[in-house]
Amino acid sequence: SAYFHHLVTTCQNRPCLGVSPHLSLVCSQVLYTSKNFVACAPTGSGKTVLFELAIIRLLMETPEPWKDIKAVYMAPIKALCSQCFESWKKKFGPLGLNCKELTGDTEIDDFFEIQDSHIILTTPEKWDSMTRKWKDNCLLQLVRLFLIDEVHVVKDVTRGATLEVVVSRMKAVQTYRTSQNPEAGLSMRFVAASATIPNISDIADWLSNEGGQATYLDMDESHRPVKLRKVVLGFPCSPNQTEFKFDLSLNYKMANIIQTYSDQKPALVFCSTRKGAQQSAAVLAKDARFIMSIEHKQRLIKYANSILDTKLRDLMMLGVGYHHAGVDVSDRKLVEEAFTLGDLPVLFTTRTLAMGVNLPAHLVVIKSTMQYVSGSCEEYSEADLLQMIGRAGRPQFDTSATAVIMTKIQTRNKYMQLMNGAEIIESSLHSHLVEHLNAEIVLQTISDVNMALDWIRSTFLYIRALKNPTHYGFSPNLDRYGIEGKLQELCLKNLNSLSSIGLIDMDEDINIKPTEAGRLMARYCVAFDTMKQFSKVTGTENLSDLIELVSRSREFSDIQLRVNERRPLNTLNRDKNRVTIRFPIEGKIKTSEMKVNCLIQAQLGSISIQEFGLTQDTAKIFRNGMRISRCLSEFLTQRSKTGFSAVLSSLILAKCFRAKLWENSPYVSKQLDKIGQFLSTAMVNSGLTTFSKIEETNGRELELILNRHPPFGNQIRESVIHLPKFEVTLEQLPRYSGARAEIVVKVNLKNRAQLLSKRTARNHHYVSLIIGDSDNTVVFLQKLTGGSQNAKQHLNQINTTSSACSQRSTTVSEEQASSYQMPAVTFDLGNEWDDWGDFDDENLVHASETSLASCVINSRPQVQQSVEYNTAGRVKLEFLRQ
Repeated sequence: SAYFHHLVTTCQNRPCLGVSPHLSLVCSQVLYTSKNFVACAPTGSGKTVLFELAIIRLLMETPEPWKDIKAVYMAPIKALCSQCFESWKKKFGPLGLNCKELTGDTEIDDFFEIQDSHIILTTPEKWDSMTRKWKDNCLLQLVRLFLIDEVHVVKDVTRGATLEVVVSRMKAVQTYRTSQNPEAGLSMRFVAASATIPNISDIADWLSNEGGQATYLDMDESHRPVKLRKVVLGFPCSPNQTEFKFDLSLNYKMANIIQTYSDQKPALVFCSTRKGAQQSAAVLAKDARFIMSIEHKQRLIKYANSILDTKLRDLMMLGVGYHHAGVDVSDRKLVEEAFTLGDLPVLFTTRTLAMGVNLPAHLVVIKSTMQYVSGSCEEYSEADLLQMIGRAGRPQFDTSATAVIMTKIQTRNKYMQLMNGAEIIESSLHSHLVEHLNAEIVLQTISDVNMALDWIRSTFLYIRALKNPTHYGFSPNLDRYGIEGKLQELCLKNLNSLSSIGLIDMDEDINIKPTEAGRLMARYCVAFDTMKQFSKVTGTENLSDLIELVSRSREFSDIQLRVNERRPLNTLNRDKNRVTIRFPIEGKIKTSEMKVNCLIQAQLGSISIQEFGLTQDTAKIFRNGMRISRCLSEFLTQRSKTGFSAVLSSLILAKCFRAKLWENSPYVSKQLDKIGQFLSTAMVNSGLTTFSKIEETNGRELELILNRHPPFGNQIRESVIHLPKFEVTLEQLPRYSGARAEIVVKVNLKNRAQLLSKRTARNHHYVSLIIGDSDNTVVFLQKLTGGSQNAKQHLNQINTTSSACSQRSTTVSEEQASSYQMPAVTFDLGNEWDDWGDFDDENLVHASETSLASCVINSRPQVQQSVEYNTAGRVKLEFLRQ
């Protein structure tokens, strides 16, 4: 197209408009070759332009139309993905390229949603979950360009392993594609960038392949577009002084530092905690004045009038603000705008901003070199410090900038040396090897110990273990073969751990096969420690017990219990004057696990949570909790000896997480489109606590209750009418004797005709039919799935998809059999609308009314059971005396 030729011509003439002259020299390598490339360049020097040039190169070497090409951009945080998404859809949209954001916040959960996308922007965690079945999906074979932003995160203790494994997996995709179709010549290019890669040659070695060695660009600080002055200040700290008190004392030094180094230009101050940022801002606002003129004050008042947070509003009028993940999104955007335009002189924030929104400042201050991680104090890593310092300097306004580090006088020399040197990037995969080994075993990348070593050779861990074996616990005197032997031992140790709880099967020759439990762990991206917790379930657990179990999941280990959260959490737990959680926690809330438990129950109980920080934590808990609870329910249903109570409770809990409501909640209407907490409460106050009652209510009456205009009431009724309604009946047949009794369970879809014409939710759905006895034994368990809207006969037909418990049977005495009568039970929404082949479909509608057809047979099981199905949804259970 003309636009594309204009874009290419612009790049040819001025290939890196807006970047440093030194970086311009290597733009030709990105634009005119297809070699893998790594760039280490200071913040503000134009690294993002290299990614754009790589995309243009892909388009240049691919004939139009660009239908079957995909480029993936991967960044460690969603904010970076969002920034590039907004920019690239404007730049590449006119070329007909479709950009798609694929992060934890988006509702895209399977490959079908990205099949028409050309540029996919994602995070390591999301792409990991998406690619754990890549051999079954041809879409991944179309990825031709893989862009890695902030590649230094590979060293991060908690997240680095995921990034490393995802990149190694994409290398495996490339190798597989080449081996399957060598004539096609469809290679995958890797381009990585960061501001902090001291050992960039190691990253280049890692990203090299059979096609050749990756090239790299290593720029030092002298190439910064804005010259940076670094200052390290040491302050006295007595041995008896706590980190908290030292951090607090620095607040009173801040006014002098800002007045000395800011040159009356914007200053950005990094604090270790959210509360610390707010406290520091409040102290500074009292100690100094930053209003330049009457006009400046009027602009600040205008911003402040739109701020929701009252404390932030008061500070903004004084020229000081704070910004962190606990601040409301609308407030954050206003603060960002005021700071970017230079209207907000001083902004206090946490280190997460250094990885996210681009807010450069003339002065950057790092207030204390210690941070709180999982409740304990740790020093910032060099990479973190360099990332924060990288925010100093505004190329469009400044020729110089200043970064000040405030630390203890005892550690001043250490940080002065650190700023002049560089900390080598190491792998963190060895600390998280067990989860990723299991994922590759399920993918069949690994089927024995030798193949495990072959996989290790594709990782950054292998590159660094050869160069720095002592960091990974190996002897420095080992040669390549010795180090490979140690890596193989490390793999074997982790394989034994997986085998010990039944996640893999290993024979004497150490051939490896995944088990169903291992597949669940990989499919739902569940931590090994969490699966260990699952394996300890005895079978007698109730709903409360399983909530407590899920609350202890490893996935929630980064949820911190902050001091200021204890009072609101304790109020949610026990309070005589307001609604509290369903299963009160004994004692005060004093651990992170108790906090998670309390927030889960508050959300399910539709109890309002006022604190924004707790609201954010709740959202994170439920994003993870949906897949953890579903994994738990599937794990327990596939085990042969799990008790009825635990299985039933796990199925209910998974549904509760999906619906974000208790199974007996009166607020079922919250799941309907256009009905939130306020309107749902109005319905509850009017007695509309089930879908049946809503359906029976006249549309005009609904509009009066909800204070809405026609045809709103009719729309709500229509959406309820077109939800599936199942009827479950149990019948004892007259053909019984002292040795035999027959009980028939019928599951019938009552509103088949309505669903053929219209459906409120998606086509796919299933019902879990579970039957247990008084000895807590699962007598019968089956998933009954409905077909698609196009297959008329499927709507009233049972299709069995699981037979885990179908061979169990129960003996019923003649007296018990003759008295055993169960009434018919009708379920307003007895299904989960879901495609069983996928998971994490966050945009589906689910009801919290009774969703499980379950009953308990009061008998002593000894068993022989025969099961028959007919096309009308009839299940016949024959109980035979042994």
